[in-house]
Amino acid sequence: MSWRDAVRPVRMQRIGLVVPAEQSRELLARLDAAGVVDLDPVQPEVELAVAAEREPGWSARETEFRRRTAQAVAHGPVTAWLGWTPSAAMPGLTSEVTSIGGAAVPLSQPPGIQPPTLLRQQGRGQSFELLVQTYTTVPYADVDPSLVAGIVYVAMFGMMFGDVGHGLLLLIGAAIVRSGRFARLAKIRRAWPFLAGAGAMSVVFGFLYGEMFGPTGLVPVLWLSPIDAVTTLLLTAIGVGAVLLGGAYALGIVNRFREGGWGFALYARTGIAGSLLFLALGGVVAGIYFDIGGILLAAVLVAIAGLVLTFVGLLAVAGGGSAGVLQAVVELFDVVVRLGSNVVSFARLAAFGLTHAALGAIVWLGATALWGGGSPAGRLGAVLVLLIGTAVAFALEALVAGIQALRLEYYELFSRVFESDGRPFRPWRLPAEDMEVTP
Repeated sequence: MSWRDAVRPVRMQRIGLVVPAEQSRELLARLDAAGVVDLDPVQPEVELAVAAEREPGWSARETEFRRRTAQAVAHGPVTAWLGWTPSAAMPGLTSEVTSIGGAAVPLSQPPGIQPPTLLRQQGRGQSFELLVQTYTTVPYADVDPSLVAGIVYVAMFGMMFGDVGHGLLLLIGAAIVRSGRFARLAKIRRAWPFLAGAGAMSVVFGFLYGEMFGPTGLVPVLWLSPIDAVTTLLLTAIGVGAVLLGGAYALGIVNRFREGGWGFALYARTGIAGSLLFLALGGVVAGIYFDIGGILLAAVLVAIAGLVLTFVGLLAVAGGGSAGVLQAVVELFDVVVRLGSNVVSFARLAAFGLTHAALGAIVWLGATALWGGGSPAGRLGAVLVLLIGTAVAFALEALVAGIQALRLEYYELFSRVFESDGRPFRPWRLPAEDMEVTP
């Protein structure tokens, strides 16, 4: 599988399933067993008709047979259903249908209808799909960002939770969750790569910050101490955010092109138009910082192009007219204002990294002060302060860092990557009951 295939949803094929009328139930039973066909939804009028005819003795399985049979298109001695299946499943499905005297007919994709989405991540990448799935279903035409999104998430978490000791605790927790030895943790077993990745990145940033259960001196500062270099950490966080936003815009351009061609990619606020505004903002900052008028002039020209393209796109969506112009102007203002706030929002990577370090420092200073007294009671108190304080700081900061990383992923990044929702691929199944009609 090529890298291009790895970031795309599984290719879907529109199909028609045609069988002799007397083989309808057999076909449905085989589709249930195969689990590779997403049948078109039952029409409301069919639902009402089956509900009106339903007898008290029908099981849920029998009712589903009746619904699907009523949904089928009958033509003479044959009946047919429409649906979607992964292209790779076509040979096996064709063989199954042919064996009962029918045919699986490949069809062209109907205009205006989006195929269902089945992501193709394998191994640990499947765990990272959870991050995207809780936000939206990836549209069929879009790039699947699950793996990259997972890596970005754990990196942001680590920047806010940088501590070697705390990171090792997360790694131990990930190993416990992965082992499956505790029934209560079975539901989150699939998420163990998140814990492992977050723990690993916390260890990395812990070494960079020189933090191990706080500023204990157990590890050297390889980059900076958050408490002593607040400004540097803050600027770094904003720089990281700018890079991530740039990547989100680039992916948004690709997705807008795949969804609607170059026209949509050009005028969309999450496409080229929005990207030009983002580049212009970067140009203004660079021009002011380096005091280069040429960069400022280029940034202004890029900003004008971005504003015009964005306004045209918003006006097209609004439908034109005076009301449409007013709506487009208001939305354009919102786009510009939010652009700056989105970049600054990544300052929280530094803010919560500083908070984590400060809490660790408070606990450590309190413990060392009690220990320095020399009395047995003081030393016992120092141990308790260290243990309880570390536990509280770990639990509180892990929760905060996890939520804040998720917020940045959703509101700042995914909002540019995705423009619409997809439809998940759901193979049709019969209810797990006796298929016979109760007399």
